[in-house]
Amino acid sequence: MQRTIYGPEHDAFAATLRAFLTNEVVPHMAEWEEAGAVPRDLYREVGKLGVTGIQVPARFGGAGESSFLFNCVVTEQIAYSRSTLGALRVHTDVVMPYVLAYANEEQQARWLPGMASGELMSAIAMTEPGTGSDLAGMTTTARRTAEGWVVNGAKTFISGGSQAEMVVVVARTSHEENRRGGLSLLVVEEGMAGFGRGRNLKKLGLLTQDTTELFFEDVVVPHENLLGEEGRAFEYLTGNLAQERLSIAVNAQAQAAAALAVTVAYVRDREVFGRPLSGFQNTKFVLADLETQVTVGQIAVDRAIADHENGALSPADAAKVKLFCTEMQGRVVDACLQLHGGYGYVRDYDICRLYADARVSRIYGGTSEVMKSIIAKSMGL
Repeated sequence: MQRTIYGPEHDAFAATLRAFLTNEVVPHMAEWEEAGAVPRDLYREVGKLGVTGIQVPARFGGAGESSFLFNCVVTEQIAYSRSTLGALRVHTDVVMPYVLAYANEEQQARWLPGMASGELMSAIAMTEPGTGSDLAGMTTTARRTAEGWVVNGAKTFISGGSQAEMVVVVARTSHEENRRGGLSLLVVEEGMAGFGRGRNLKKLGLLTQDTTELFFEDVVVPHENLLGEEGRAFEYLTGNLAQERLSIAVNAQAQAAAALAVTVAYVRDREVFGRPLSGFQNTKFVLADLETQVTVGQIAVDRAIADHENGALSPADAAKVKLFCTEMQGRVVDACLQLHGGYGYVRDYDICRLYADARVSRIYGGTSEVMKSIIAKSMGL
């Protein structure tokens, strides 16, 4: 079905990205997966294309776009190329909105130029070893002193954590009866005493996206690095979850489409029992079913993107599209790998990477079970 959410400017931007990905990223994917991260310089190269500064105001070196559509173009083109660009989407779609919304003028002047150029990459440290999706259960503390906030604690599963020069840390600045109160956002910067990085976690998929452990031992964070108001972090975090989950849905949808495309090409070329695999009725039926699922997912995603552009995407609707698209992605990549047979289990084939990368979609940004809880609550259940 014809998509209507993009205009000529988005198509031109997509074409530029496709050329960059084809020439500068895809040929190096195996090498970067082996290294466990993309080269740090890649973010600077992406910055030159304007990708890292899409929504940064022009006075700070960005494009000044208020629309999220260009972010969606980036996510889709990366997925269509069957590659990954490390923790880029964490920087642009997750951390950037907090800095744009809650940083004061001095903080924006200090951080946004580097964030726009790719010289200053960011990460967000929420998850702790014992909390998972329970944001209110965080135990990392920040104690106010005359010199600044003294941060102690540990975080895990931090995407981009080993390469980020600035990390937005969620810490408990006061203890209140309401567990959601007393949480604040503090920006910890590279080189601060007591700020340590642990091992890069060995993951099933997303091998070019470094995921690490972070440790804070009496880290003194200056008062001027408090992002937003003290004690309002839970409100800030939940306020951006709809966009974060939409971003995950866009990625899941695009990766499912990419998996289907490579599989259609494979079954046309692969011969079994003397004829193309595409000639078997089972192959046709499986692919027809997958095509239908991907098409329905695209309709849902495009509607959610349009609602987000109009400020009408509710948390429940974001949860619905995230749940549907990530679960659909899992079904599609599994069926596509099956059609590849034994070759699908070999990392030389794109479907193997797409299969491994897909599994986390149903976990990060809130598990499928959390999405169902949000949806059920919206139904009055």
